[in-house]
Amino acid sequence: MGLEESDFADQNNRQKWPALKLKLAAVVKTKSRDQWCEIMEGSDVCFAPVLDYLEAPAHAHMQAREVYLEVDGKLQPAPSPRFSRTPSEAGEAFTKGGDINAIMQDWSSA
Repeated sequence: MGLEESDFADQNNRQKWPALKLKLAAVVKTKSRDQWCEIMEGSDVCFAPVLDYLEAPAHAHMQAREVYLEVDGKLQPAPSPRFSRTPSEAGEAFTKGGDINAIMQDWSSA
């Protein structure tokens, strides 16, 4: 990133956080999200890109974790959390303009 270890010497000093935040923001702005992903993928850096609602289902991590599923021809988030002894099921897909009162009544009676 072009930063030195000495840049973080006072990282536990809360009074210096605003300046450090500005320094990090300036560095992050020098590259696009995709450029940062290319640099950090496969490293031990803890990071994840911010994905929009169209990108998320196609991301390799989301696909590997089966985060999205298709119900009635509509892509939706899979039920969460998941437990090994208590599998969850996806209900019918919600559609924009659906009868929200009927949906809420159905959920409350479950």
